[in-house]
Amino acid sequence: MSNAPQDFGTLAIHAGTEADPATGARQVPIYQTTAYEFRDADHAAALFGLQEVGYIYSRLTNPTIAALQNRIAELEGGAGAVCTSSGHAAQIMALFPLMAPGRNIVASTRLYGGTITQFSQTFKRFGWSAKFVDFDDLDAVKAAIDDDTRAVFCESIANPGGYITDLDAIAPIADAAGVPLIVDNTTATPYLCRPIEHGATLVVHSLTKYMTGNGTVTGGVVVDSGKFDWSASDKFPSLSQPEPAYHGLVFQETFGPAAFTFHGIAIGLRDLGMTMNPQGAHYTLMGIETLPLRMEKHVANAEKVAAWLEGHDAVEGVTYAGLDSSPYKSRVAKICPKGASGLFTVQLKGGYDACVKFVSALNLFSHVANLGDTRSLVIHPASTTHRQLTEEQQTAAGAAPNTVRLSIGIEGADDLIADLDQALKAAT
Repeated sequence: MSNAPQDFGTLAIHAGTEADPATGARQVPIYQTTAYEFRDADHAAALFGLQEVGYIYSRLTNPTIAALQNRIAELEGGAGAVCTSSGHAAQIMALFPLMAPGRNIVASTRLYGGTITQFSQTFKRFGWSAKFVDFDDLDAVKAAIDDDTRAVFCESIANPGGYITDLDAIAPIADAAGVPLIVDNTTATPYLCRPIEHGATLVVHSLTKYMTGNGTVTGGVVVDSGKFDWSASDKFPSLSQPEPAYHGLVFQETFGPAAFTFHGIAIGLRDLGMTMNPQGAHYTLMGIETLPLRMEKHVANAEKVAAWLEGHDAVEGVTYAGLDSSPYKSRVAKICPKGASGLFTVQLKGGYDACVKFVSALNLFSHVANLGDTRSLVIHPASTTHRQLTEEQQTAAGAAPNTVRLSIGIEGADDLIADLDQALKAAT
């Protein structure tokens, strides 16, 4: 791109893309193809040997998906990115080169319920484990890291409660231990928070949410900062030692800052196959074009709605970090200066039963297991997304039985408040 534009709105539209060289098409085409024709036998051999960058097979690389990867990497300030079929797939892809049987990660207690289940249950099948720690207790985070720890994991703005992690305090702990900090930036998006600027090594997203923004596709991405030296210790042999499948190639030595990204494609997508589809990438590219406009409206609406809810007689509490009453308000200016996103929880005085009635009485709010849509969404985590957790785990994750999660959309704020008001009356 000429003149190196820096404005986020400009990058959201132009970064990583150019007119199609074959046709001149200005919007990124959907390359709906399985395979790509090689120029000759030498060209094919160079591609398969990682001696030349290009397209082989759409499980690995695809021009539409590549454009999306380039755009997201630039928005996050990363060296590269690998798209996946979902946010959960992105988490596995991020950890796959780092982990081995007997290894562990240290993770925040404030995570999406599905992530907690993935880390605490599914990881056991790989011989991996997770230690869950309150990331406000920095000493506990330090104490949890041991010789087998291979990553520290948190969310920038946690789902469901909108808790903001002090990335500036957590990153030095991971650095001192010689392990990467992985940050799920789904709720914040790079418009509100750029974790790499706060010391993150890797950033993951569920592109299904705010990045696409219209509830049409599932997708995920892993963004690499390119700043971690995988050869600084013997903890990460997949990246620092010879790879048998590529005749002893060493990813760190060969690709430098792009080592993790190349490993994600050449081994992660090759063997795990958690590939994004090109049509999904196209929808996400279009969604990102309006990301800054949408996030500004999400934040403005959330601030107004949360303040109104906080003053309602039926409401016990509101967790939105943008409120003056929030214990995490001071972190907004530091971690996400453009706002605390549009996700938060509400605690109702009537408990579990009132929550169920409240959700059923809403009209404008869609009752779905999603967030980050243009539409306002609602769910009762204790009976749905966090149902598999114990009540203690639910409470630790910010999803206690008396809690409803709201994802505030971009409708008129007064209309949303009117709908919430009638539903609260019906519930109480």
